[in-house]
Amino acid sequence: MNIIIIGYGKMGKMVEQIAIQQGDSIVCKIDSEKDWNELDNANPEIIKQSVAIDFSTPATAICNIRECFKRNIPIVVGTTGWYEQMESIKEECLAKSQSLFWASNFSIGVFLFNKINIQLAQLMSNHNQYTPSLSETHHIHKLDAPSGTAITLAENLIKNHSSKTKWQLGESKNEDTLNIEAIREGEVCGIHSIKYDSPVDEIIITHSAKNRGGFALGAVTAAHWLANKKGFFTMSDMLD
Repeated sequence: MNIIIIGYGKMGKMVEQIAIQQGDSIVCKIDSEKDWNELDNANPEIIKQSVAIDFSTPATAICNIRECFKRNIPIVVGTTGWYEQMESIKEECLAKSQSLFWASNFSIGVFLFNKINIQLAQLMSNHNQYTPSLSETHHIHKLDAPSGTAITLAENLIKNHSSKTKWQLGESKNEDTLNIEAIREGEVCGIHSIKYDSPVDEIIITHSAKNRGGFALGAVTAAHWLANKKGFFTMSDMLD
């Protein structure tokens, strides 16, 4: 498969490494506006057979998505921090018969962790003595807070727990609000914990990423899955 890497930082380099290990070809690495012009000068047949993988920045993700739509290039988006525009991008994708696969986290382990989160929220919903909260820890270079993964976990917890109706970054005294703590330290790849606290004990589930390899492998797997499909997809479409 031909892959276009958008955002050639730590994740972009990891995607490149995983893709080459799997026998894929890197057509282009896009890190600036001029790189799109270079892409337009490439063999159109190669571009037609390519899928883009975006790990850029919240500020550039929407522009990158639209640049791919303009060129009919399927795109896998791993960048977070743009979800306020999710619905409009979804509408645009479907209206223009484009292909987009997004996930707040491409790790299969995180996907399974979120399944556990949903089941635990349903189980704990009838036990009001336990108060749920969520924390996430990432490296100091991460630009958005809370993380996209934390937002996904929080939204799914809220949907399945009777006492919470919204989430908030930081501490809230409102009983219907799920508190999210965001910690930035060192070079932490990603730790997400959900805690149910009572006066006598606490229940904690945690997912801790050891490195970025799981995220990159998931994104490359998604790119292979997305090829020759039209629509707006996420991890549950591929794994459920």
